[in-house]
Amino acid sequence: MTEPAHNLALAAVGNEVETALYEVRKEIYPRAVHGWFASWRVVLVLLTQAIFYGTPWLTWNGRQAVLFDLAGRKFYILGYVFWPQDFIFLTTLLVISALSLFLFTAMAGRLFCGYACPQTVYTEIFMWIERRIEGDRMARMRLDQAPWGARKLALKGAKHGAWIALALWTGFTFVGYFTSIKTLGAEVAAMSLGPWETFWILFYGFATYGNAGFMREQVCKYMCPYARFQSAMFDSDTLIITYDAQRGEPRGARSRAADRKAAGLGDCVDCDICVQVCPTGIDIRRGLQYECIGCAACVDGCDQVMDKMGYPRGLIRYSTENAIKHPEGDILARVLRPRVLIYSAILFAIMAALLAMLVLRVPLRVDVIRDRATLVRETEDGLLENVYRLQIMNTEERAHRYRLSVSGLDGLQIVAKQPFEVSPATTATVPVALRADPARLAPGSHTIVFHIEDAERPGVAAREKSRFYVK
Repeated sequence: MTEPAHNLALAAVGNEVETALYEVRKEIYPRAVHGWFASWRVVLVLLTQAIFYGTPWLTWNGRQAVLFDLAGRKFYILGYVFWPQDFIFLTTLLVISALSLFLFTAMAGRLFCGYACPQTVYTEIFMWIERRIEGDRMARMRLDQAPWGARKLALKGAKHGAWIALALWTGFTFVGYFTSIKTLGAEVAAMSLGPWETFWILFYGFATYGNAGFMREQVCKYMCPYARFQSAMFDSDTLIITYDAQRGEPRGARSRAADRKAAGLGDCVDCDICVQVCPTGIDIRRGLQYECIGCAACVDGCDQVMDKMGYPRGLIRYSTENAIKHPEGDILARVLRPRVLIYSAILFAIMAALLAMLVLRVPLRVDVIRDRATLVRETEDGLLENVYRLQIMNTEERAHRYRLSVSGLDGLQIVAKQPFEVSPATTATVPVALRADPARLAPGSHTIVFHIEDAERPGVAAREKSRFYVK
């Protein structure tokens, strides 16, 4: 190759790379599809949104059932009240979430992405609204290509109006998890929202509107980190959306009555339905791609075509690479491999530990703070006195009465009101003075233990060490 020709070839390659990196987004018009997996997506959309939108309106013990009160530093979840000291529960929950993601991905790929991810769920909802107002794929394409007029303006306005209303309601519900949603509703009705509530309602609403209405597959392809590291959790026995090339190739169009074997064709009729129904616009026949979110829309679309042609279903299906290469094996045995069993065992062990921690959780916490202004002082009757402040945290939603005792030194006298009561889900400061006869104690620092016990339930108790100083 001459030098000029070589330079032209390099320039052509450079242009191809530049086009691939900076290609303008092409609008995707997913076609509506019906089938078994589409029905499951509808069920998951309804279930997740019923939980999200309905949970803030549930009440428990006269208050919101699930409320993350950041100002009060208390999280209310059904009958439990969690405090900053309960960070271990959040940590355990995050570990369970991570392990669940590893397990589901190792078993069946991006199940979470395809059925329960908020981006997928809200994109499905927004596309449903779009179809109801503008029509299915071809109608939307014709509308976008048509010049602006009264009809186009009315349809686009109605669609975006519905999107904005849903997005704002989503933002309102999100903030309702952190501010009592009934209080929040009253503030909205009275036009007296605070600046932070206003900001987060608009911010979360704008994010929902932008991500589900405009960015859609771009979030899954370019913004979501899961698409990038999922390959580390896949192997040849992971269930994925797979095109059976051995059965489908060579592809080609034909009539329903044509003999495909005589024509030397596979089962794929090259109708591109699998591409038209894909929300990320990929062609699954090219093999596994990181853009695939595992929604199985292509499976439902292909099965409909196979039914019309009178061919067996499953040209595109959930399968594994090994099962495609060796169809005689047991696919369930391939999926339930040691890796999956180990993930499952660890996950269930941690879940059992979390359940045990919740069941055995003592609704009482104590912190002892010494009076640092005066370590020790002498009373009028010659006794030595140390002063403490007990921070008593009652984590339950009913008042409790507690009794105090001290061990570690003989002859200690407790000067404090007993029993003392702590209001529901609050922290009370209880001043306590301890007195002792100096003649019976050696000078220096002595370890003592405070014992706080529920007056009605002796099993609910807490211990906290401190020091008693003798001069």
